[in-house]
Amino acid sequence: MTAVQSTTDVISLTKEKTSPGFMGRSARAFFRNKVAVVGLFIVCLMVFCAVFGPAVAPYPPNTTSVRERLQPPSVAHFMGTDDYGRDVFSRLLYGAGLSLQIAVISQSIAISLGVTLGLISGWYGGWMDDFIMRLTDAIFAIPSLIFLIVWVSILQPSKESIFLALGLIGWASDARMMRSQVLTMKEREFVLAARSMGASAPRIMLFHLLPNCLAPTIVLASLGIAGVILAESGLSFLGLGVQIPNPSWGSMINAGKDFTLTAWWYAIFPGLAIMLTVLGFNFVGDGLRDALDPKLYE
Repeated sequence: MTAVQSTTDVISLTKEKTSPGFMGRSARAFFRNKVAVVGLFIVCLMVFCAVFGPAVAPYPPNTTSVRERLQPPSVAHFMGTDDYGRDVFSRLLYGAGLSLQIAVISQSIAISLGVTLGLISGWYGGWMDDFIMRLTDAIFAIPSLIFLIVWVSILQPSKESIFLALGLIGWASDARMMRSQVLTMKEREFVLAARSMGASAPRIMLFHLLPNCLAPTIVLASLGIAGVILAESGLSFLGLGVQIPNPSWGSMINAGKDFTLTAWWYAIFPGLAIMLTVLGFNFVGDGLRDALDPKLYE
């Protein structure tokens, strides 16, 4: 067997985890997991509400009516009204778009930073690895809630400051995960073969290591979205999130807590929306973790 043939055979092994066969087996394993399928249904429902909520909402989110304030659930108002007479269901639909937008953008920032720094740290090692890992230690040592409160207080509450803060505080786990994956992959045969063929470090990291290390990152991203939704809702509950009159699930709970005994629907329905969305993403994350585990196919 020639060196070129050997190298070609080795490189072909790198495609195993991203091949149609592997992806097909992973998809079948995912859909056999009933909990994961339920989670996927919830996530798809929330995405539908986020994208098409403004089109299907029966009322504008900020239309007030003194005569209809604190009305219980009825045919006219599916989830009742708040203390300003605004339709709770319509505000939930608009709030879904806002929450998912913040979650996706903040996770995109966190994953971009984490994956890039993790690749660099794991590949180059040495002082660069030490510096990046000490930086992640510093991020882990910062209390997330305190950081978010201070950051938003300085920059003023807005969705831009929130997703930037959540992205900057959330990348450390992705970096640690990517580094550990690179350390286990960098001495594999397909990487050595690519190096022997003269491939540059950026090319190896981008086209050989990254595709084989993405599965754990995808799982972390799905679980991270759930955490971001909770964090954003917590900030809004404290009055440091998206400001009124823009609808936010956390701010709706904050406003409804004063009417728990007289208007239970005011805070209960936003709380249920948060709970179901977080559960959905957690179920999907757990299902992806199991389905993308290569040990299942050994």
